[in-house]
Amino acid sequence: MLTHISVRGAREHNLKGVDVDLPRDSLVVITGLSGSGKSSLAFDTIYAEGQRRYVESLSAYARQFLEMMQKPDVEHIEGLSPAISIEQKTTSRNPRSTVATVTEIYDYMRLLWARVGIPYSPATGEPISAQTVSQMVDRVMTLPEGTRFYLLAPVVRGRKGEYRKELAEWQKAGYTRVRIDGEMYLIEDAPALDKKYKHDIEVVVDRLAVDADMGTRLADSFEQALKLAEGLAYVDLADGVVPGREDEAQSTKKMKGAGIPANRIVFSEKFACPVSGFTIPEIEPRLFSFNAPMGACPACDGLGERQEFDPDLVVPNESLSIKKGAVVPWAKSNPPSPYYMQVLGSLAKEFGFSLETPWADLPGEVKLIILHGTGGKPVTLKFMDGKKSYEVKKAFEGVIGNLNRRLLQTDSAWMREELAKYQTAMPCETCNGARLKPEALAVKIAGEDISLSTRRSVVDALHFFTTMPDRLNDQQNQIAKAILKEIVERLGFLNNVGLDYLNLDRTSGTLSGGESQRIRLASQIGSGLSGVLYVLDEPSIGLHQRDNDRLLVTLKRLRDLGNSVIVVEHDEDAIRAADYIVDMGPGAGVHGGTIVAQGTLPQLLKNKDSLTADYLNGTRRIDVPAKRRKGSGKKLTVHNARANNLTGVTASIPLGTFTCITGVSGSGKSSFTIDTLYAASARALNGARIVAGPHDKVTGLDHCDKVIDIDQSPIGRTPRSNP
Repeated sequence: MLTHISVRGAREHNLKGVDVDLPRDSLVVITGLSGSGKSSLAFDTIYAEGQRRYVESLSAYARQFLEMMQKPDVEHIEGLSPAISIEQKTTSRNPRSTVATVTEIYDYMRLLWARVGIPYSPATGEPISAQTVSQMVDRVMTLPEGTRFYLLAPVVRGRKGEYRKELAEWQKAGYTRVRIDGEMYLIEDAPALDKKYKHDIEVVVDRLAVDADMGTRLADSFEQALKLAEGLAYVDLADGVVPGREDEAQSTKKMKGAGIPANRIVFSEKFACPVSGFTIPEIEPRLFSFNAPMGACPACDGLGERQEFDPDLVVPNESLSIKKGAVVPWAKSNPPSPYYMQVLGSLAKEFGFSLETPWADLPGEVKLIILHGTGGKPVTLKFMDGKKSYEVKKAFEGVIGNLNRRLLQTDSAWMREELAKYQTAMPCETCNGARLKPEALAVKIAGEDISLSTRRSVVDALHFFTTMPDRLNDQQNQIAKAILKEIVERLGFLNNVGLDYLNLDRTSGTLSGGESQRIRLASQIGSGLSGVLYVLDEPSIGLHQRDNDRLLVTLKRLRDLGNSVIVVEHDEDAIRAADYIVDMGPGAGVHGGTIVAQGTLPQLLKNKDSLTADYLNGTRRIDVPAKRRKGSGKKLTVHNARANNLTGVTASIPLGTFTCITGVSGSGKSSFTIDTLYAASARALNGARIVAGPHDKVTGLDHCDKVIDIDQSPIGRTPRSNP
């Protein structure tokens, strides 16, 4: 059995024919100064070859979906396992990706709510129970006399397939009509379905008009429909909408793919509210997925937020008057559009304000009228068209109403992009940021819907799910036991790598490089693989020393599962905890690319050539500066910052100095610096469109002319870009 990963003649980038033997099933740290060839050895040689060989072993069909890596410049490597790399730049910027989805916790939560959750009626607040056939008949009998309707069995709901065999079986059973994807057909005339697309098929069980004597026939038809569609039946009115749902019919015209059609009543043997008629067709895991049409909120498509025009971006500088261009979208045309200026002039005459007054000094109701319009009340608008003048009496739509209308009417991509500059993401009003349909939010466990549980932090959620069995009955506990074990284990891993402060619904695009790397680390441990080669890129980045220990325990756990772990690292604790150390050097670039020292920690410390050993032994150190800069005497002050976990922080940053903001992971450093100070400064100085975290104000920005955020995202991927 191979005990080592043997590399011979590695010449990738600046490596000078490196030969090295790394012990398998161990924690190996590759260290050395920046640019000495650590990543070239770990990622571009060992990981690249491990990945390439694994992908090559797959079938030609599977290979087409995977990225083939180039063969590295190396003579020979043996002892490799399938390789997984955990780098710093792998965070998904997709707004649909959250901490819970990346770690698969949400998949188990969906399963838990689908199997153990109890639906509650939004109208009465009472649990929803099953409907009997007689209750269904009584509900249909309440419709006006003579109402024509179809009784349908929804046999296929949002599933792919051709369904030729099934259509033949329904025809044999005596049914003559089906509705496929909203179109009615005789079964023999049904079109051939494309198996690559999702379809909805409803079998027409009966066609009736409401009258007092139809009870027995309707009950028989309901029983047939429920049997065909596993407990579900639809009553679709042939003309008009279900009484009481007229408003809904209007709003669903505007909303693509919104909820249940207004002419349909859904009946379920399982879940329906007898008072309001609120029904959940079937509780299954995809009902709780905000990435699937069946579960996503129809207003925001499961994003939890919508792009809205922001008054702060429409009027960014309140010290300007309207005449000087306070209302930016209307003043931006050069010269300002005479039409818009005449509209504002007419409003000034009508409501008694001056176009010369700074925006900040205008009365609140005047600002509301300018931004949001007169609310349907007509006003007299005077226009000068060359030589003649004329008046129009009509309601004023407001600047924001005007921008909304222009956005809806334009076909120009350029115009959309221009108007988007005045929009920011606001929580969706329909779901309040929960991302899910009302049907999904009606299902609760221990009084909590699934979106409330994802708003918990990791440490809170861990306590909630650990104590959940106490709040469930015996039958629910039998079902939930295995699912809860998986959820609690994964939350435990996140807790162990020092991410106890992250909320489960936090989008992965807002995580720092170090946080996203540790999330991937936790999900890898959760997957329980063994015999894998893990290559990590400086996992201690962004970690406080307190959390560093937790990280090292996690890496050792990964090793103890039977994996080989190679870490590219500068951190002293990681070097001291390693089973085997490789020190690259002696310099950077052309002066590096060789192995200066290798072996266990005691062997490394005895090596006279190793720069790393000098610092570990204390023979070299970084001296504390004897003199500190006093700065310019000016300062930036953030007042009452409340973003994320900040509790009304007011702090000053002296200008002209090197200022360090520190604290344990999750203490609020990034919330203060990036989410509040940087965002507010970028908005004021650079005209950026980002929204700062809640705070009162930032003073002292007049001493700066621009702000630059240097983060861990890669600089440009274009092949034309060079240093």
